[in-house]
Amino acid sequence: MPDEPLIVEVVRSGFAEAVHRARLLAVGAGGEPVRVHGDVTGPASPRSAMKPIQALAMLRVGLELDDELLALACASHSGEPFHVSGVRKILAGAGLDADALQCPPALPEHEDSAREIIRAGGEPHRVFGECSGKHAAMLATCVANGWPIANYRHPTHPLQRAIRRTTEELTGERVIATGIDGCGAPLLFVSMAGVVRAYRTLVLAAPGTPERRVADAMRAHPEWTSGTFRPENVLMRAIPGLLAKAGAEGFFALAHEDGRAAAIKIEDGARRARLPVIVTALRSLGLDAPELIGYTTTPVLGGGEQVGEIRVREK
Repeated sequence: MPDEPLIVEVVRSGFAEAVHRARLLAVGAGGEPVRVHGDVTGPASPRSAMKPIQALAMLRVGLELDDELLALACASHSGEPFHVSGVRKILAGAGLDADALQCPPALPEHEDSAREIIRAGGEPHRVFGECSGKHAAMLATCVANGWPIANYRHPTHPLQRAIRRTTEELTGERVIATGIDGCGAPLLFVSMAGVVRAYRTLVLAAPGTPERRVADAMRAHPEWTSGTFRPENVLMRAIPGLLAKAGAEGFFALAHEDGRAAAIKIEDGARRARLPVIVTALRSLGLDAPELIGYTTTPVLGGGEQVGEIRVREK
């Protein structure tokens, strides 16, 4: 039987008014389990935590991007101006424009950027969506190979078949099921253990290999993989050698350059419970930094002031 899930409690004015259950797998430098909570070998939905593996597949079949744009291809970005310019640059390099994107229209998650667009009379557009970097890279990969672009999201498209092969190779397991991600691209279900294996492969690969290029690009330019003010940027800046990527519905994966790695999944998908569990995972691996003190708990507010916190329950 799997170990019991980790419990995250939402404490308001001294009263635990809500709890979240979290699955966690943390492994040491040799891949040995260090901490396990919940079922980490059954099906999971890693969501955008799979973007580095998708980008690797694209590199393997001929995608050519500089490091900043490669990081953007792995991104769930905030839609800041440099993200949007980067997406347009990837597309222009393939002779395409933003109308070729098939991710949903959106406004930037970055509030100041969204306000500027609205003030200027702009509207939601696909180029602002958090997955537009990945979709631009997918289109560029298709153009490089002479593949059709109209159906690049279909699971039987040559691009998506290449991504599936790479996913199964790096995770060391067969894809359990295929669904549709929020951005409309195929979503491949694997286990949390498989995700940890994949991330360890990226960071432990030899310099110059496609695997290591993905890890190095993300670590060198973490603001391109997330946003200026996003937790992944803070984490990768605070802990040298750390690769980290969030996925929707409470998923998160990370790996250090020495092979220590972890994956987490908040079972009810609550984003608010994720950060305290991430810090718990890092500390269980002996990875910590002063910058993470503010992420140990998440404030609970009342009347604009802190009246409690979201924290991992201590046994």
